[in-house]
Amino acid sequence: MKKLLILVLAVVLAVPSYSMRIAGKNIPNTLKFGDTTLVLNGAGIRKKLWIKVYVGALYLKKKSHDYNAIINADEPMAIRMHFVYDGVSASKMKSAWEDSFENILGEGYGNLKNKVNLFLSFFNVKTHEDDKWDMVYIPGVGTKVLFNGKEKGVVPGLDFKKALFSVFLAKNAEHQDLREGMLGLD
Repeated sequence: MKKLLILVLAVVLAVPSYSMRIAGKNIPNTLKFGDTTLVLNGAGIRKKLWIKVYVGALYLKKKSHDYNAIINADEPMAIRMHFVYDGVSASKMKSAWEDSFENILGEGYGNLKNKVNLFLSFFNVKTHEDDKWDMVYIPGVGTKVLFNGKEKGVVPGLDFKKALFSVFLAKNAEHQDLREGMLGLD
């Protein structure tokens, strides 16, 4: 009996902790990058017309609904895109990112064009269902981009991080349902 109890506890403790399930995808309570553990702030679904494209999740050091404070904070945080849709080409991904940056930055887009181009260069693979893109901001380093846990590159600067997080969280963000989910407002 004692061995059975130990086995059950070992299995229960080995299972990752998930806080929510969206579009059939498990969204973890925490993400660990280096020595930093970030907590799930919220998550939502990105749709194009009626098609579910990905689940977007926001991870912070501590939960917050204040989009302005999050965007401007110079502290570790991450956005995860967990794909639901199978088969987003690299060219479609780059085009969507470029449109999003142009829309959110307006006239300020030109000031960040080189950093946006560097960021776009990381999206050189076709994205399939269950692929994960992580954008992790690390103060003093920049925004690391990881594809399924493998680093694709880093974009330096707090200015780029602010622009990237604005794409998802700014009051005028293109996808308000996704924004509200990531901010934990839904």
